[in-house]
This record gives sequence, C-alpha cells and structure tokens, in this order.
Amino acid sequence: MNTQNPAAKNSLLTPFNVTVGIIFLLGALITFLRFTKGLAGVTNLSDNNPWGVWISFDLMCGVALAAGGYTTSAACYVFGLKRYHSAVRPAILTAFLGYALVVFALHYDVGRPWRLPYPIFVQSGTTSVLFEVGLCVFLYLITLFVEWTPAALEWLGFRKYRNIIVKGTLALTIFGVVLSTMHQSSLGALYLIAPSKLHPLWYSSYIPLFFFISSIAAGLSMVIFEGTLSHHFLHHKMDRTYQSEHNEVVLGFSKGAAMVLACYFLLKLVGVALDNKWHYLLTGYGAWFLVELLGFVALPCFLYAITVREKNLKLAKYASILTVLGIVLNRFNVSWFAFNWQLPAADRYFPSWMEIAISIYIVTIGVLFFRFISTKMPIFYEHPEYREHAPHEGEEEEGPEFTEHKLHKHPQTFGH
Repeated sequence: MNTQNPAAKNSLLTPFNVTVGIIFLLGALITFLRFTKGLAGVTNLSDNNPWGVWISFDLMCGVALAAGGYTTSAACYVFGLKRYHSAVRPAILTAFLGYALVVFALHYDVGRPWRLPYPIFVQSGTTSVLFEVGLCVFLYLITLFVEWTPAALEWLGFRKYRNIIVKGTLALTIFGVVLSTMHQSSLGALYLIAPSKLHPLWYSSYIPLFFFISSIAAGLSMVIFEGTLSHHFLHHKMDRTYQSEHNEVVLGFSKGAAMVLACYFLLKLVGVALDNKWHYLLTGYGAWFLVELLGFVALPCFLYAITVREKNLKLAKYASILTVLGIVLNRFNVSWFAFNWQLPAADRYFPSWMEIAISIYIVTIGVLFFRFISTKMPIFYEHPEYREHAPHEGEEEEGPEFTEHKLHKHPQTFGH
C-alpha cells in the first residue's frame, strides 16, 4: 500500500516556484539571444541612447539601493552604535548580492563583456570617472565578500578563518565606507560631461553630492524595507536578540533617514537657486521634478519624522517604500526620462520587453540567493558557538526553532 502523501509530490508546484521557473526560462532564452545576436537583437539602444534600462535600473539603482551595507556597518563599527549590530549581517548580505548582480548585469550591457577587466588590469584610464567607478565597485565587491564570509565560515565550521576575518572588521568597514563615498558620488559625476543632454533641473555641478547624500537615505531605507519583508517571510530564522532590537533599529534608522532626506531636499533647492532655474518649474518637466522632490523626498521625510515622534513603526514601512521608489525615480530621471530631453519623441528611448525581462530575471536571482543564504547561514541569528556572551546557567539555548516557538506563543514580545 502506498502511504506517500499525494500533496508532497506536488509540493514544488507552488505559485512562487512556477513564477520563478517562467522567469528563468525567459531569462535563459533572452540571454541566448543577447549573446548570439548582440545588443541590437534584444534592446532598443541606439547612438543617441547607448545607456538604457540596464544602466538606469541594474547599475544606477542597484548601487544606490545596496548602500545599506556601508551605512549600517559604519553606524555600528565606526560610530559605535552597537545597538544596531543585529542589522549588520542582513545589510551586508543585501549589499554584497546587490553589487554582485550589478557586475553580472554589466555583462549584458557591455558590447564585449570579456573585456570588462581591461580598464583595471590591462589598460588603465586613470583620468576617467568611469574608470574610478569601475575600480571602486571592483574593490568594494571584494570587501563586501570578505565582510560576508564570517557567516559562511560559521556555517561551514571554520572557526580559525572566521576569527581572523572578524578581527579586521573595523578596517574593512572604513575601507568600504571610503570606496562607497567615492563611487556613489562618481556615478553622478558621469553626467557632468552631458550638460546639453540632461535637463537643467536635474543637471547640476553638485550632482555628485546629490548622488552620495541620496544613497545614504537609500541605504537606511533599504534596511527598514528589507527588515520588514524578512520579518514577514523569514521570522522563523530570527533569534530573540534580532527580534528585540528590530524596533530600535527601525526607529534609529528612521531618525537618520529623516535628517538625511531633509538635507537632500534643501540641497536640491539650493541647486535650483544657484543656477537660477526657477522658470523651469512652470514646464511639464518642472511638474515632474516637483513630483519627485515633494512626493518622494519631502513626504517620506515627514513620515519618518512622525515615525520617530510617535514611535509608529507602520509609518516607517510606508516611508521606506516611498524613499526606495524615490531613489529609483531619481536615477531613472537622470539617466533616462530627463536625458536627451530635447530630442523628438520618435527618437527617445524606451526599453524593449526583453530588456525589462532581463532586469526582472536578475532581481529574481538576487531574491533566490538571499533566501537560500539567509535560511542556511546565521544571518538573522547568532550561531550558538560564536556568541559574544554565553547563555546564563538555566537559560535555554536560542536558535531559529526556539524563536519560532516563542513567536507563535508570545507574538507581542517581538513587536508583531
């Protein structure tokens, strides 16, 4: 008699798995077309628009939204805010995967991807801003990988190598912050050479500063946003320490994001005033500029401020979503919507469906890697063998399973 549960046979046919399977099939097909028929076979790129959505979203947005790594580690290790320690590993993992996928996406966008190492190892163009961006991203990706490895080494049981890397945490953090400061701002500096192509409301000699300041807000907001999603889907992998510190992390990062967004808002107004661009605000592009500035900078800043004052964590979630969308909108405006703004509509760029599909494919890869690593390795909990403080006599050992039991039994203890 066959006692096997029929439902177990169909356990893989979940909506999530089916959706991921379809995305991967499309991604594999378009990847084949991209590398057999070239860029022209799958994109709408042209001489007027050589940088499309792969640069706008995968690079510009990807780098900015991965800023949670350097902002969180700097807050914890450089500024000594140890109460945010539980947020460091998830932020580092998100940043590492973000930068890794940025490099992966560049292989689709660059005409000859096998020559990507040339500017660094073969023929360096040290006077190029793009060279500086590439070098910093290359070095920072390595730094993030090293910062992430303690979690992997704990999982594998390599205590000796894990302890060696942990001793260099402060040095790695400082090096990562320096590199991030350089390439986050340099991404904006790339557009300093295009004053006639970028709309005056977005073009400014201060655009490198705008990119850097906004990346800090993006990093803080991504920690809140990612933490919210993780609490919903991965709460069973979180120990009591992570759960108990979560609310303080959200409130602390909300305060920081409110101040950074307020500074960014004022700097954007100063940029308009110094170049006397007020008259552009009365145009269609001016209305779109105000949508970005008021709806995705001023509004989340206000919501973050209320979050801190009222300790309303639900508002922090909405503010983080608005801020993340605002960063995406800003990078799209600079690199796409407001670029080549004087060209006729027929000559303007709009991505093909295959370009969009590849971006979705890359994001899906990132989600799957994050899900795998965070469920297998000590990301949301401390490994029992590597805790800084051993449990007191009589205390019960905590792990993901213990936390899951406590969550179901006393959900209010963990802020749910």
